[in-house]
Amino acid sequence: MATNLLVGQSGGPTAVINASLAGVFESARAFGYEHVYGMQYGIEGLLEGRLVDLNDRLGDKMAIELLKRTPSSYLGSCRCKLPEFAVNEKPYKTLFDLFERHSIGAVLYIGGNDSMDTIAKLAAYGETKNSPIRFIGVPKTIDNDLMGTDHTPGYGSAAKYIATILKEVICDSSVYDLRSVTVAEIMGRHTGWLAAAASLSKGSDCAGPDIILLPERPFEEETFLKRVADLTAEHRSVIIAASEGVKNRDGVFLCDLVSTAGQLDAFGHKAILSGTSRYLADLIRVRLGCKTRAIEFSTLQRCASHLASRTDITEAYQVGGAAVEAAFNGQTGQMCGIVRLSDLPYRTATALTPVAQVANREKKVPDEWITPDGLHLTPEFERYARPLIQAELTPIYINGVPQHIHLDV
Repeated sequence: MATNLLVGQSGGPTAVINASLAGVFESARAFGYEHVYGMQYGIEGLLEGRLVDLNDRLGDKMAIELLKRTPSSYLGSCRCKLPEFAVNEKPYKTLFDLFERHSIGAVLYIGGNDSMDTIAKLAAYGETKNSPIRFIGVPKTIDNDLMGTDHTPGYGSAAKYIATILKEVICDSSVYDLRSVTVAEIMGRHTGWLAAAASLSKGSDCAGPDIILLPERPFEEETFLKRVADLTAEHRSVIIAASEGVKNRDGVFLCDLVSTAGQLDAFGHKAILSGTSRYLADLIRVRLGCKTRAIEFSTLQRCASHLASRTDITEAYQVGGAAVEAAFNGQTGQMCGIVRLSDLPYRTATALTPVAQVANREKKVPDEWITPDGLHLTPEFERYARPLIQAELTPIYINGVPQHIHLDV
């Protein structure tokens, strides 16, 4: 009987993806798996036979605590799309031969939409071969666009960072007594969950952003400019939060109106989206004649572990552990998601969803959570998102900076 477990990380990293890895590792050891192996650079590295025995590296409590506080993907990542096995069976044979050589009884993959595609394909192939190996997906993405889960581990920390940094930008932009517009560009290729988090900067000491632009609504240039003009007539400083994935009514990314050099990744997604804030800032400067500034939050949104949400870290750890339990109990072809039980007090549980119902699908911001003019969020969004950014886990500081853990190979 196979006695070992294999885990990988894939896609863009988050501030808490390693907390899920910690949950997988500690639960796997608790359930009696002899060895927990990690894929180096995901499925792509595994196809080259690159794996590491995590028992040798995560064997003490300090390593686990550092792992929870370390951003990026400890095991390395990839964006590798497996072919349909009916078309090309070779990579599947390579992988299943490796599983057999290392006595792998369960394979867990921590990732987003495309990673769930990988798990779905492996589970389907295993079924055709009557394989006893269990394949389970562990959700991860700052984009919060996965079906089958109330929200994704990684989103809460990114949302906390966005709300915090935007609040600081709002303070900075109010220094001078002159009319100005600041456009903050926030990640989000096809969904606006991250840009929507900018609304969480609002509080008793901060008015929050004046406009929020989401991919869920087409960009209407004249409506937008009129609203900006009205705002600049009332306030000396105007703040706009814009998703990088905003498109016009013709379906063209605004960033492509600045540059058309975007590449596609292995899954056919636009790999680089940059320029939306510059486009909007230039548009406002030319049409309305006021001072503008463009700011790109960029990858800082996904790697700022010093601003991670403790709620997010806890849930990331929990879904990792629950995924191991599901595999141990014989489940396969499933993703372990989060179910919200109540908002106040905030309570959640984990639950399984067939991974085939998750792969290659995207969850949009509900239309009813967007204001009728398409330029802001309703209170329903705050009720949903505010609990996800609560509490902190203080970094372990050494010589004045946070200490992290790295995989030395």
